[in-house]
Amino acid sequence: MMIVNLIGLLAIGLIAWWFWFYQPTTVSAGEGGIVITVDAGSYTPAHITLAAHQATTLTFLRKDPSPCAEVVMIPSLDINETLPLNKNMTVSLPALEPGEHPFHCQMQMYRGVLNIK
Repeated sequence: MMIVNLIGLLAIGLIAWWFWFYQPTTVSAGEGGIVITVDAGSYTPAHITLAAHQATTLTFLRKDPSPCAEVVMIPSLDINETLPLNKNMTVSLPALEPGEHPFHCQMQMYRGVLNIK
């Protein structure tokens, strides 16, 4: 009985860490753009810093066969792309003003953000 309680407390701790305390690392994209892997329910990297006033590319590599991973959307930039399984899909971004642009799947289960600085 005590082991079950301990496992339950551990599960609660992990859930709290994942949803409220986890701070993903931010990656800066270079001039050649960046590759974002879609796998295991997430985008890697999910927090990306891009240079303002400079066009760039995002290359998505979808390894997750789930239907939710099939589409990436950047609503603020009016981008909606279908991602083929195990193939690169390049999304070209124009030069952007500083700001944040969230991106996600159609069900918003996979999430990320582009920080333009």
